[in-house]
Amino acid sequence: MTSISWGYWGVIAVWGFGAILWVEVVRDLYHALAHVWPALGRLHNWHHRVFRPDLTPNSAWIYRQAQWYNDVPEACVMIALSLPLWGLAQLITPELAWGCSLGTLYAIVFLLAAMARGMGWNWAHQVSDMTHLPGPFLKPPSRWWVNRPYHWRHHFENQNAYFCSTLTLVDQVMGTALSLKGKTIAVTGASGTLGQALLRQLQAQGAKVVALTSRDEPISLDGSEPIPTLQWQVGQEAALREQLQGIDILIINHGINVHGDRTPEAINQSYQVNAFSAWRLLNEFLKTVKSDRDRVRKEVWVNTSEAEVNPAFSPLYELSKRTLGDLVTLSRLDSPCIIRKLILGPFKSNLNPVGVMSGERVAAKIVKLAQRDVRNIIVTINPVTWVLHPLKELTVSLYFRWLTRPYPVEEICANQDVSSGS
Repeated sequence: MTSISWGYWGVIAVWGFGAILWVEVVRDLYHALAHVWPALGRLHNWHHRVFRPDLTPNSAWIYRQAQWYNDVPEACVMIALSLPLWGLAQLITPELAWGCSLGTLYAIVFLLAAMARGMGWNWAHQVSDMTHLPGPFLKPPSRWWVNRPYHWRHHFENQNAYFCSTLTLVDQVMGTALSLKGKTIAVTGASGTLGQALLRQLQAQGAKVVALTSRDEPISLDGSEPIPTLQWQVGQEAALREQLQGIDILIINHGINVHGDRTPEAINQSYQVNAFSAWRLLNEFLKTVKSDRDRVRKEVWVNTSEAEVNPAFSPLYELSKRTLGDLVTLSRLDSPCIIRKLILGPFKSNLNPVGVMSGERVAAKIVKLAQRDVRNIIVTINPVTWVLHPLKELTVSLYFRWLTRPYPVEEICANQDVSSGS
């Protein structure tokens, strides 16, 4: 009897959860459609007229009108499209279909909240419109849930991205969870195979690319005019501090492979280039995150390689890259902005002439996964990496979190200019 009861309520819970998820998907697709269909766009534009960059309303009247023109119709569509799922449940499990009523009730709550905001009830704004509340951003954009920094980007970075309202699922599927258009993106190791491939892929997405290289000559892509190029050397990371102020995304991609060399010089060079230089550059960049706008827009992508968890048949390369991977994991715990890892398998390059993957395809995959807001970007032919790296990242992150102390809150805030939009 108990097993029957658990099965009964389990199916109802599945229908209820599915119905809520469905109306959230409907809500986000309605939002995306409003940006391509002029008829809906005229209603939705009221919503984009409401807020200043600090998320305070331009006008209480416009805010109320936006509820009636945008939020109320949106909630009505959610309610209407919750009913077909209920009908499907009636066909499959008629006696349990009432679980789908949770989706309809969920959408009705959104309708009532929108009507309350439209009538000017301030408590409704405070309780039911939390992604539009003013105040400093205490965390970077979230991965799975839409927080205020995530939604801010839809209003003030790119209105053709970041469509989600509660869950980020639709944006992840559509590749609109990170917009690269118009962002200034710097890539170290820009003269290498992956560096140049990344620059081409990012430029194709509308980014303003900057090459960081140790070579004297400027970087050109496919024989075109040279792109902006900064010349620097390992050990001179602090000299880039001023230039990093204007960079939105820094991709730390430089490295060295001494292969079978195990001399003291090779050990020092491997660690200095692969681990400590990258870590110093990461920290110089994090010092530039000083405002709410910086916290929302700035990111670091670090190429740590699948050598974090797998042999690379080059011991010093493995050791130094594992060190970098652990330092990045540690830095993530208190980072004021998003830090992504690039966990890449063997691609053909000067560092690895026997690599089996194409650098261009690897770069394209990196960009595509970043646009889906993947934080640990794995591109490899080795299926073991897909199992080992998430497990390693989770356990090491928890170990560091439990046995280290966070920065004092006042120290973090001292480095932040909390005036949004500055």
